[in-house]
Amino acid sequence: MRDAIDQYRSASMAGDVEGVMSLLAPDAELVSPVSGRMVFRGQRDLRLLFEAVYGSLKDLVWYEQVSDGRLALLRGAAKVGPVTLGDAMVFELAEDGLIRRIRPHFRPWLALSAFAVVVGPKLARHPSVLARALRG
Repeated sequence: MRDAIDQYRSASMAGDVEGVMSLLAPDAELVSPVSGRMVFRGQRDLRLLFEAVYGSLKDLVWYEQVSDGRLALLRGAAKVGPVTLGDAMVFELAEDGLIRRIRPHFRPWLALSAFAVVVGPKLARHPSVLARALRG
């Protein structure tokens, strides 16, 4: 059986939000790479976030993976409009191997800004999601 990080890698590159959701622990959360104060939690909020994110990225590829069974790192890149966005995504895994916490780290600044401009309005359609995320 493939582990959750291998499956996340495949599902995210395919834009398969349901596949990504199936890999999350019940208490999963994602710390915003745009505002470290924002933490997205809960199946509904994470699904809306992933739909906005993976519906905005093009040509996502993960080209490095490291894991010790408790922590994992995927390093990759995608296009946001004409700009290449680099990502070093850190995962914390639950005891059962599901993903408990995701911490994306985007660069460079121009690509992070483009990401915020593209994804932000999609999330702004759901102000309650943003309010809950801001509660940290």
